[in-house]
Amino acid sequence: MSTLLSRVALIVRDYDEAIAWFTSKLGFSLLEDTPQGDKRWVVVAPPGGSCALLLARAANPGQAGFIGNQAGGRVWLFLESRDFWQDYLRMLAAGVHFCETPRTEDYGTVAVFEDLYGNRWDLLQLHTAPPTPA
Repeated sequence: MSTLLSRVALIVRDYDEAIAWFTSKLGFSLLEDTPQGDKRWVVVAPPGGSCALLLARAANPGQAGFIGNQAGGRVWLFLESRDFWQDYLRMLAAGVHFCETPRTEDYGTVAVFEDLYGNRWDLLQLHTAPPTPA
């Protein structure tokens, strides 16, 4: 099988406020913003990432009820960093709300933050696995 996960839809209240938040607070790039009738196809992604977010404006009250709660209050998305402390400090300075102080786990360094709607994310830097003896 030769497939990959390319997009994850994130329900948003407003396209422009979401674009502004993801580009200014997280440093994502706006990859596409194409009008499609009364909707838009809006895609943002972290630099160098292989998966992107499709920002999908809620089309009805039922969908709007999921804004900020796409995972029922659990961490939903994982933003992997190559330099945790640099990214953490940059995000703090940009006003990103972290729900906890960074911590070290067996797998790496991590801190939970919330996006503009309250969806919970992990910022994490995984430990590299030690080389396997030959």
